[in-house]
Amino acid sequence: MQGTQRKVIHAILFEFFAVISVTLAFMATTRHGVGRSGSLAIATSVVAMLWNMAYNVLFEQWEKRQTQRGRSLARRITHAIGFEAGLVVLLLPLVAWWLDIGAGMALSLEFGLVLFFVAYGLAFNWYFDRIFGLPMSAKPREGASID
Repeated sequence: MQGTQRKVIHAILFEFFAVISVTLAFMATTRHGVGRSGSLAIATSVVAMLWNMAYNVLFEQWEKRQTQRGRSLARRITHAIGFEAGLVVLLLPLVAWWLDIGAGMALSLEFGLVLFFVAYGLAFNWYFDRIFGLPMSAKPREGASID
């Protein structure tokens, strides 16, 4: 599976399992029920998807102005940190208000979410590639070995 179909299925499955996981985590850590926790998980998912699109536009505009081209490890780390930091700033007031908790507790939840999504993203993408195959951009060229 390649192209747009792959991207759409990836996004839907990623968010589906994320919403379930985050709902359970919110329920366990805040003692709120499935309705309140699940609706917050969906709201944070929507905010994350919108922020992802906006952030990538901004990042690529910045990236175009750089003299050094390519995506080095440092640039990828900068991208990831910037994305997560922005997401925390966007979600902190929403989480505090929705769950009627203080900023400190909301920040703790946000920190837990960041840690979760680093591990979840790594595991999800690995399994997705194992099940659906690699995208063309990641497939080895003919005659090349896989690292």
